[in-house]
Amino acid sequence: MTDEQLRYPIGKFIVPVTYTQQDIRGWINDIKEHPGKVRQAIIGLNEAQLDTHYRPGGWTLKQVVHHMADSHMNSLIRFKWALTEDSPTIKAYDQAGWAMQADYNLPVESSLKMLEGIHQHLVALFESFTDEQWDRYFIHPETGAQISLKRNLALYSWHGRHHLAHITNTTATF
Repeated sequence: MTDEQLRYPIGKFIVPVTYTQQDIRGWINDIKEHPGKVRQAIIGLNEAQLDTHYRPGGWTLKQVVHHMADSHMNSLIRFKWALTEDSPTIKAYDQAGWAMQADYNLPVESSLKMLEGIHQHLVALFESFTDEQWDRYFIHPETGAQISLKRNLALYSWHGRHHLAHITNTTATF
């Protein structure tokens, strides 16, 4: 595999041109199933395997799991800001810096539990959305882009599948 394939095993995120009800239901289902798929992918891995890098210079599988919990926690907050404020500017965060913090040395179970709870909250929100709520947006401070909630849903569906592929591609080599 090339470095690009290792980095983006399911390809880079492509912003959808349209957002059908079927697309939205599929992305919600991805979010709903994600924590269980991650748990299934890492069940039985020992510490040495969890400390395996998914690519040279990339994160370890343990860091990937902790990152997903942090990233999806931030996403939940962004959804809630956009639901409760008019076009809020979100707070970006240093993902690489977060991955170097002491809590990334914790067992992955802590982040698996976070993912389960965060995704329960996300799905409950998504299943209550009106068409108008899907069109609400936040502003990303690094790009100035207006990110609609339906676009953010598509992004986080991709994000979960992207990092799950990092894990499953790596564990297939064990």
